[in-house]
Amino acid sequence: MEGNILRHTVATVAYRGGKALRGAPAEFADYHATPGGRAPVQILAHIGDLFDWALLLADGKHDWHNATPLPWDQEVARFFAALTAFDRRLASGEPLECPAEKLFQGPIADALTHVGQLAMLRRMAGCGTRGENYFRATITAGRVGTDQAAPAFEFD
Repeated sequence: MEGNILRHTVATVAYRGGKALRGAPAEFADYHATPGGRAPVQILAHIGDLFDWALLLADGKHDWHNATPLPWDQEVARFFAALTAFDRRLASGEPLECPAEKLFQGPIADALTHVGQLAMLRRMAGCGTRGENYFRATITAGRVGTDQAAPAFEFD
């Protein structure tokens, strides 16, 4: 059961993250809402780091690495690749080497927070996405790539 809810949560990160990333103009990557604040590309790199860390934690390793942000398109690809790698680990049936609750409260919940930041920054940068009733979205465990379902109910 734990793996199923974690996999659904990772699919939720992919769905919501995909929405925040799709169609972002090139200049969005380096947008700064405030001096000294993180740019979207830095936030996206951090999300990739979080899922790299989650994969290590699932295998009982407590190693954290700060990646140097790549160009935007490469960070977008890294985001989905990191989600895919972690989802595959969850789907493998291999026992988790750390509690599922810790994976959720640490890297996964942090990633959800940062996906929200990206959505907010898009609005602030003048290139926002439409609101959505995520309860009605088609989010499926294992669907963690760029091929996300179309929104079921968006609004302005």
